[in-house]
Amino acid sequence: MPASPSSSAQAAREALAARLRELRLDAGLTCLDVAVACGWHKSKSSRLENAKTAPSDEDIRAWCHTCDVEDQAADLIAARRTAESMYVQWRRLEHTGLRRLQESYVPLYERTRHFRVYSSRVMPGVLQTEDYARALLSTIAAFRQLADDSAEAASARVARSHVIREGRHCFALLMEEDVLYYRYGDTGAMSAQLGYLLAVMTLPSVSLGIIPRTAPRGMWGQETFTMFDDQRVHVELLTAKVTVTQPSEVATYARAFAKLAKMAAYGTDARALISAAITSLG
Repeated sequence: MPASPSSSAQAAREALAARLRELRLDAGLTCLDVAVACGWHKSKSSRLENAKTAPSDEDIRAWCHTCDVEDQAADLIAARRTAESMYVQWRRLEHTGLRRLQESYVPLYERTRHFRVYSSRVMPGVLQTEDYARALLSTIAAFRQLADDSAEAASARVARSHVIREGRHCFALLMEEDVLYYRYGDTGAMSAQLGYLLAVMTLPSVSLGIIPRTAPRGMWGQETFTMFDDQRVHVELLTAKVTVTQPSEVATYARAFAKLAKMAAYGTDARALISAAITSLG
């Protein structure tokens, strides 16, 4: 697992490393004792329990066997996998295709009640039309050198978005005005996408805010992020998806969202910004 910019991911790795250290100390062993018993380089034990190296499942099993606590291995392996899932490179998430990635999020979307989404680059996924999504996902596939299943992935993304019209969900969605002008697909696709924004604004479950280019900035623009209730945040980096679950870090994203929301235009003012973008298409 690569070093993560997320404090949630790093904290999970450090907690696992600290637990390995506790087991070694409880067994009355030194780092060298563990390394010798496991057949490792003498520095490996120290690197594992200082979170310098991420352990594999086999490393954890060997550590627990050496410390005579084999019954602890399953829980520690589960903790390792949880820590690893907090920072996952896109190439790992997408190796089975973009369609499967879209479908993998369905259970999370269906159980979430309160969505908060901020986007500075593209339309929020739950608001994307199929043509817009297809053009965007095709661009992603080309850049990441993936097999292009963008048509199937776009259909899956739109199907996943049924939660915006069904069930007891509410959506607070923010986007920068520039997103209205970034073109994915042809003129017809962009016109339909912008028109869909006007339609979806009427849904009782949706609050859509557009942050004007001219708005005084009380908060600088952030990477795209989605908050799922008050439990987790997905942050989209160029190379990886970061999952934030640490309460203090989730609270920071909530505070940033609140500041961004105060800068946004809503209702008639937001409609005027969207309509201007449609007009610009010619």
